[in-house]
Amino acid sequence: MPTPIRSRLTALAERLPLGVPPADGWERVKTGYWTRLVPLLALVALLTHLPSFVRPVWSPDEGFLATQARMLADGGVLYDTVVDRKPPLLPWLYQACFAVFGSASLWPLRTLAVVAHLVTAILLASIARGRWGNRAGVGAGLLYLLASIGLSPEDTQAATFEVFMLPAMVAAFRYAERRRWLAAGIAVALCSLTKQTGGAVMLPVLWMLFQDARRRGVRWVPALLKIGFGFALPIALVAVILTNPKGFLFWVVTGSGDYATFGGAWLQMIGRALGNSAILLGAGLGFLLPVGRRLWLKYRHRPLPVAGEEHGSTTDLWMWLLSSVVAVSVGFHFFGHYYLQLIPPLVLLGTGAIATSAVRWKPVLVYTTAAATVFWGLALAWPGERLDRTTEVATAVAAQTTPKDTVLVWGMHPELYWLADRKPATRYLTAGFLTNFSGGKDGTGSVGEQFSMANAWQTFDQEIAKGLPEVVVDDSGLAPYQPGMIPKIENLLETHYEMVGVFADTVVYRLKR
Repeated sequence: MPTPIRSRLTALAERLPLGVPPADGWERVKTGYWTRLVPLLALVALLTHLPSFVRPVWSPDEGFLATQARMLADGGVLYDTVVDRKPPLLPWLYQACFAVFGSASLWPLRTLAVVAHLVTAILLASIARGRWGNRAGVGAGLLYLLASIGLSPEDTQAATFEVFMLPAMVAAFRYAERRRWLAAGIAVALCSLTKQTGGAVMLPVLWMLFQDARRRGVRWVPALLKIGFGFALPIALVAVILTNPKGFLFWVVTGSGDYATFGGAWLQMIGRALGNSAILLGAGLGFLLPVGRRLWLKYRHRPLPVAGEEHGSTTDLWMWLLSSVVAVSVGFHFFGHYYLQLIPPLVLLGTGAIATSAVRWKPVLVYTTAAATVFWGLALAWPGERLDRTTEVATAVAAQTTPKDTVLVWGMHPELYWLADRKPATRYLTAGFLTNFSGGKDGTGSVGEQFSMANAWQTFDQEIAKGLPEVVVDDSGLAPYQPGMIPKIENLLETHYEMVGVFADTVVYRLKR
């Protein structure tokens, strides 16, 4: 006669996906749900992001982070002599990888980016499985990985802030769903310390807290205190102990007001917002159509054709999506990589719509795989003219200088510093800090010396006075911050430099002898 424990193990094994028969001991572990799903997701994560390894740098953000990491390794101080408007976790991660593997390549960061996507997929699979069953868990994990490359390759194949923000964001939602409020608060903090807009996931976390307290008739104050403590502790540790509190407050919180404003390029911003939304819609149409169909049937007050009972409300998922939309819209830049934040809640909403309706999984996965294949091929064939020119300029800069010399890149492509392996002459790695220019608002009129960050030009002058850079690269082209429109830069070039090379619209100057 079977023992009660053996009976429970047998019943559990009978619930394994795909009709796996009961098994004992290690054999049951080997055929378990996660031991089969995780390797599958790992393979798909690697395949979908394999193109990320074929280029030395995908975006200016990667170049900025790589240059920051070298400055930190050379003794720079974050939020003092090394500055950016972003939180510190990713610069520190770049610095750590460079310390272990060297700073000549970004392949360690690209590998960690694949791991970040994998962790995100596993967490989404866990959420979906708990709500809609085993098959939904598999579907959610696969849909996320396939949709995660459904934007411009420069936005999806780079190892940048949004990619490393997603695991903590999804973890925060998962912990809140399971009423682990302290862990949820910590996860929101880690998300915010990777990129500020990641903190938007606090909205669905609080929503789930108050809804849980209302349904169960319990006090919500102790849980709220746990969330607050979990959120505040990591941020206080980073701001007070690991960085300069004043510098952290300015660069991460208060110093981006002018950068994150509507400005005057509203047609450009609307065009970018609609364009990236359309691209993501096309990539995820397979699982977004069931969501649209469900909303339409609900609007028409028609009964939903379900294959089983509805597994709970999806209001928390809609709150998550709403918070992500707000996060994407902050600053009105609408860069493609911002849209990565929308994918997890969209995938879960799509998974729920499929799992609780007559829609079959096969056509959804076939379409999403086909779309991902198109984006995968696009990444391999992505034009490299800009990268080729940047590499050519970096080679020329390296030839004109020695490793001890400093360089000033007047433009928005700090990867030039990293590719040339030369030290920046200033802490301001892009012209945006000194002119308020942003690549997402080319048509705005608020660009010029008078719109710089507070005391930025005074700091710049002090740095230049310590030693003129050996080479200045004017990468402004026809941008509204070109030297002719910025008297300080124009005077610097006319007084101390001579032109030594022209590469398309990029001009290289060297110090006069």
